Amino acid sequence: MEKELDKVVEEIMSTPNVNGCLVADHQGLCLASKGSAHVDSAGIIVAISEQACKIQPNLKPPTVCLETDNKICLIQRHGTITGAIFKQKGAA
Repeated sequence: MEKELDKVVEEIMSTPNVNGCLVADHQGLCLASKGSAHVDSAGIIVAISEQACKIQPNLKPPTVCLETDNKICLIQRHGTITGAIFKQKGAA
């Protein structure tokens, strides 16, 4: 499974403007981290996703978008796994 996860992370990292990727389990344990994503942020990323799920608990988990002037962090939960993609804002 670790090789499959590494393959997915590498594929995400090859996407234009992506400069970081993190995958964590339901307890906030970092399973994979690459680029600008910090291992220490795994717990807070999972917590943000869990809180967002409480807004409409009967629907599938929402995608959370955190945005600054020049960066975007997308957080998505799928089952017990939560992923975060860090992107640099740029032209197309």
